[in-house]
Amino acid sequence: MATPLVVVEDLRKMFVHMGRELHVLRGIDLTIEQGEVVAMVGQSGAGKSTFLHCIGTLDMPTGGRIKLAGEDLTNLSSSKLASIRNRTIGFVFQFHHLLPEFNALENVMMPGLIQGRSRKELEPMARTLLSEVGLGERGTHRPGELSGGEQQRVALARALVLSPKLILADEPTGNLDTGTSEAMHQLFFEVNRKHGTTIVVVTHNLAFAQSMPRVVRMRDGRIEADERRGASLPDASTAAAASVAPAAEGAPASSRGAGATVDAADNP
Repeated sequence: MATPLVVVEDLRKMFVHMGRELHVLRGIDLTIEQGEVVAMVGQSGAGKSTFLHCIGTLDMPTGGRIKLAGEDLTNLSSSKLASIRNRTIGFVFQFHHLLPEFNALENVMMPGLIQGRSRKELEPMARTLLSEVGLGERGTHRPGELSGGEQQRVALARALVLSPKLILADEPTGNLDTGTSEAMHQLFFEVNRKHGTTIVVVTHNLAFAQSMPRVVRMRDGRIEADERRGASLPDASTAAAASVAPAAEGAPASSRGAGATVDAADNP
C-alpha cells in the first residue's frame, strides 16, 4: 500500500494577540492519500487557511506532527523546510502574484530559475504547461496584458513547473467571475487526471467543493466532517453544471506571511 502523501496528527496552532491566546487549530488529525483531490470548506475563522499554510510549511504549528511523503516536518530547520517546499509543493493563491516585469512564460519558469536551473532546461516544460492551461499563444504577454482568469491560469502553470507532488490552493477563484471560476475549477481536475498531482483546495464555493470526491469541513479549528464521495472525478459537463454558483467572497490569502499574519481571515 502506498504511503500517504500527507499525515497530520493532533495539529495545533496558537497565536498571541495583545496578550490573548488565539487557538486557531485545535487538534486536527487528517490523512491525504497520493493523487487525492480534497476541498477544505467552512466559515471564515474556521482555520482552513492556517491549516493549509502549516502543511505547506509556510508556517509551523504550535503542536502536533506533519508528515509529507513519509518525512516528519515538525523539527526540521527552515532551510530544510524551504528545500522540501520548493521540491514537493506548488501554491496557488487568491491573488496570482505574477511578476509584472516578466512575461507569462518567464513567470511560469520563475521557481526553477530561482533554483538556478537554466532557461533552456525549463522553457519546454513551461511552454507545455501554458498550452495545457489554454495559454499556449500568450507566453510573451505580461500580466498586465492578461485577464484575471488568464493570470490565475499562469499561476497554476507556475505551481506545476517543478512537478510537485502536492498543490495547495487557497481561494484560487475568489476574485474571478462565475464563468471564469468554472473554467479554473475544471483545470484543477484536468491537472489531477493528467499528472496525478494531489490537490487540496480551500474554498468558500460550495458548488465547487461538492464536485470534488472528498470534502473536509472545518469548524472552530477542528474537523467537523470528512466526506468521501468516491474515487472518480466529475467529467467536464458535470463539473461545469456543479459550479454554477458564484464563489463567495474570501479573505486575501497570498499576502499572508509567517506568524500572526499568516491567516488573518481565519483568526477569531
